[in-house]
Amino acid sequence: MDYNTRLTSNVAVVLHKPKSAENIGAAARICTNMGINQMIVVGDSRPNHEAMAKMATHKAVHLVDGIHYCRTLAEALAPFSLIIATTGRQGRKRTSGHPPRDIFTTVVPRLKNNPTALVFGPEDRGLTNDELKYSHFVSCIPTADFGSLNLAQAVAIHCYELSCTLRSHNRETVPEPRYASSHQLETMYEHLEEALITIDFLDDIYHHYWMHSIRRLFGKLQLTEKDATIIRGICRKFLWHQNNK
Repeated sequence: MDYNTRLTSNVAVVLHKPKSAENIGAAARICTNMGINQMIVVGDSRPNHEAMAKMATHKAVHLVDGIHYCRTLAEALAPFSLIIATTGRQGRKRTSGHPPRDIFTTVVPRLKNNPTALVFGPEDRGLTNDELKYSHFVSCIPTADFGSLNLAQAVAIHCYELSCTLRSHNRETVPEPRYASSHQLETMYEHLEEALITIDFLDDIYHHYWMHSIRRLFGKLQLTEKDATIIRGICRKFLWHQNNK
């Protein structure tokens, strides 16, 4: 296994509630073309296998057969330390996106030690603000006036940009540390939220606003496993003392 293959083996494409089995198959074909061998599909039911396999062709049907199915996005993203969410929508309350090429320039040096997920939303609406909360990076493909892309097209562009960045990556760069997984961060946020409620920092009106801002703050810091454990430990100790006064 060569160096770039080892890095791409740490990458998974996550399709959140896709509407079309054909799009899943087309995405699997693209992933195979670009050396990505992990695909996760989030939804309440399994798409039609025959329709997926037909679009994937015999070259990528193995990836369709190996799809990991999850009920929730949180479950799907739990093992990943780096999460890149994709969006075509912009707005005052949405996290601003960056071109995939810029994001992969930052992410590729971190791939060696950090399982990474590329997350794509449903064809009809994309990812919501609440679903974007898990992301460390938000990718938005630059387009002209019409910004809507087919799901498989969006997957293709991101996989291609990742492949290009990998080919130009300096292998001598010191690999970055392993960051906290999504599961570790979500556990930390639960304890932090409970502690902030206890001291009345969070109220009913601005609760979600402040938690969103806190997530963005810690997201910029890119916490390691140790960092998340320390913060969670502080919150647990604080809550213990509050409950045992």
